[in-house]
Amino acid sequence: MFSSNDQDNDARLTKALWKAIDDSPFMMLGLEGVEDDQTRPMTAQVDVPEGGDGEDGGPIYFFASKSDGVGQNITGSARAVAAYAAKGHTLFAHVHGTLSVTDDRAVIDRLWTPFVASWYKDGKNDPDLLLLRFDTERATIWEADKGSTLKAAALKALFKVDPGTEHSKDHKADVTL
Repeated sequence: MFSSNDQDNDARLTKALWKAIDDSPFMMLGLEGVEDDQTRPMTAQVDVPEGGDGEDGGPIYFFASKSDGVGQNITGSARAVAAYAAKGHTLFAHVHGTLSVTDDRAVIDRLWTPFVASWYKDGKNDPDLLLLRFDTERATIWEADKGSTLKAAALKALFKVDPGTEHSKDHKADVTL
């Protein structure tokens, strides 16, 4: 059973993940169970619900190519995994969910930027354009604590405590997204 501290830590790390993705939106995205099981670097765009502050997340969208990488291998919807490392390597995550193809023009219009446009010669009407929706389900989140190596050595030397276990209590969470 979770203690309230565990729940508080889970909520804190979940909010930190969504904030970090907003700050540095690059993830390694891949499909589970396909022959080419490599992840690819992709730019994540979290579609924050109207009135939301971004700390509670939302579906993640990726503009992709029908002829390459993840876009080439997906049909309909599929199990997907994304690996994330925050700017400055202060937070890491392994995220699982369902990835599906969508042609929702309102979402394409809302998320379209000059950066995205630079990848498609015919803009929003490019025949190779593919919009993927990642509905996240769960994640393991790790927080990098400055000075953790020194703290770990002190815990082990002074108190004969397993530093990995102690560190994980406050800096790791398995969460539902």
